[in-house]
Amino acid sequence: MSDLLIKSPLAVMTGLAGAHARLDIANGGDIRIRNGKITAIGNLSPEPNERVIDATDCVIYPGWINTHHHLFQSLLKGIPAGINLALVPWLSAVPVPYRRYFDREEALAIAARVGLVELLLSGCTTVADHQYHYYPDITYNASEVVFNEAEKLGVRFALLRGGQTHMRIIDQAPPPQCAPEPIDLIMRRIEDDVKRFHDPSDFSMRRVASAITTPTWSCKTDELVELARHARRLGIRLHSHLSETYDYVKYCREVHNTTPIDFCDKYEWLGSDVWFAHMVHLSQAEIEKCGKTQTGISHCPQSNCRLGSGIANVPEMLAANVPVSLAVDGAASNEAADMANEAHTAWMVHRAAKQNAANIDAETVINIGTQGGAQVMGWNGIGTIEVGKAADLAIYSLDHPRYFGLHDVAVGPVVSGGATQCKAVICNGRVVVEDGAIPGFDMQQLKRDARRLVKMMTSDL
Repeated sequence: MSDLLIKSPLAVMTGLAGAHARLDIANGGDIRIRNGKITAIGNLSPEPNERVIDATDCVIYPGWINTHHHLFQSLLKGIPAGINLALVPWLSAVPVPYRRYFDREEALAIAARVGLVELLLSGCTTVADHQYHYYPDITYNASEVVFNEAEKLGVRFALLRGGQTHMRIIDQAPPPQCAPEPIDLIMRRIEDDVKRFHDPSDFSMRRVASAITTPTWSCKTDELVELARHARRLGIRLHSHLSETYDYVKYCREVHNTTPIDFCDKYEWLGSDVWFAHMVHLSQAEIEKCGKTQTGISHCPQSNCRLGSGIANVPEMLAANVPVSLAVDGAASNEAADMANEAHTAWMVHRAAKQNAANIDAETVINIGTQGGAQVMGWNGIGTIEVGKAADLAIYSLDHPRYFGLHDVAVGPVVSGGATQCKAVICNGRVVVEDGAIPGFDMQQLKRDARRLVKMMTSDL
């Protein structure tokens, strides 16, 4: 970690909402960083022993906060058997059978590395991995593997510790790596992870949350209450999937005679310490309940489009004061892990869904992808560009022709789409990406490792 001064950006998006979304660079847009934090913003002159990053022809955003991912899926992109399937049959065709290939630590480590590298290069500095690859007889510590990969790359990382206590009926002959864990084993392992990795402080680099894979069918209702109370005793948050497709609604009505949100409310899974991925199929009453209870959402528009799940009513959620964040979901249902492209999709789909070009603006998308992520995860030191906040920044170069001719360069990384080019990405005051590359990282070796493992999977079919 070194003393840094970022000089002369074209624009700075703060991550804040409304009138505070943009920094008034007429008063200076230089940013000084000391000890991992932003210490000054304005017209600043270099000081002795301070490294200067020239941000001419660049715009600066807070580092994106990805609040829902499945890193192990980074080696499961574009599998032909699942490429044109909706969620429920896709689960049976891809994540369930392919988990047998992650019986070795190396496979999970390389998959996590691929996903984290993709995210970093898109300007993402905080990653929440909904890791559910656990089973009773696993021979390595999956939590340790993903934490170690994040640490080596300098990424802020939250382990959303998933799992299940019973299998779905529709999964026929699942591999041993999908075996459920008894509830006492899940809770014991979560507690071990909390003791070893969880740091609740505002500027921490590591967090843990309790994240049963799906509350409505991954465990029994009494176990759901037990998990909620266990997490709150440990002082950690709760996360899961919910209402990703209409199947969730149908299942809850037929089995539990209620809606998914009311089901979660009954079993103590709503509140400001809870956020769910997807939330595509919510009634207005459910949206309002989420707003009143401050239950959050990880919005995953690209995965929802890819699986044909639908489009979450994010503008309505924001109007109801629901905490909303942005996430890429697993690469097996996205084929990439790019937060800037996720933001571009979020900006586009809500306009198309309501045939209203003003339905959501770029500033709002940036806000939910940065400050919104910090809010749903309760990470108070990150998410915005302000004095006193963590120095987590994405400095985007506008040298590509797609940005030529832009009248409002500040929103280019969101509205122009395509692969962004980062002049630098800074996490906790450390430069983790420079001129579009990760310093000292062997990208060619990662490519060889990924191709080797994919070849092993395909040759085994």
